[in-house]
Amino acid sequence: MANAIYQREIINQSGFKMLTLCKSQLEKAKVAFREHDSDLAEEVINTENRVNALDLKIEEDCEKFLALYNPVAIDLRFIMAVRKINFDLERIADHAYSISKYVVDLDEPIAPHLFERLQFEQMYTTISAMFDHITVAYEDKDVKAARKVFKKDKVLDQINRESFAIIEEEIRKDPKLIRQSLVLFSVVKKLERVGDLMKNVAEEVIFYIDAEVLKHKRKK
Repeated sequence: MANAIYQREIINQSGFKMLTLCKSQLEKAKVAFREHDSDLAEEVINTENRVNALDLKIEEDCEKFLALYNPVAIDLRFIMAVRKINFDLERIADHAYSISKYVVDLDEPIAPHLFERLQFEQMYTTISAMFDHITVAYEDKDVKAARKVFKKDKVLDQINRESFAIIEEEIRKDPKLIRQSLVLFSVVKKLERVGDLMKNVAEEVIFYIDAEVLKHKRKK
């Protein structure tokens, strides 16, 4: 029994490490993209290997825990939640990788006014707050903190909905900005998707703590 508790704590710490690492990747990708910093972008790209290695470790540790200890109740919910959270966090890191790739592949920085028009900073501020809520929820088993993520995601959805018309207007005003505009539009879409993944993480935290399934309830 003591060994099971020890292994559970190792998995818990690995999950928190994954959360912290993916948040760092996304924040570095933002700075690299905003400042057209190819060195920082390369750092994010190279760190992807660490993310993938940790992803595999967590998955393997969860499978071993299931096989060795046959967990039930809250322990089973914990392992199920960690596996799903790990999957969503790895996908968030993939988006950070893709954003950084744009920096390496794009031979010119994005025009500053495009960032302002598409509310790029607000999207990242919102995502950062979502990560903060999830961190508190994960560490303190705080369901209220997890639920705050859903309201934050609405901000990202609204910016995303408005982005196409803004991009269309900017391209009409200055056709030379077509490539920059389309790249930034793609990044906005990725950030909106990050918000969806953060909602998934929040749902899994709530499932683990309260045994409440929110996925289909929210859709209704």
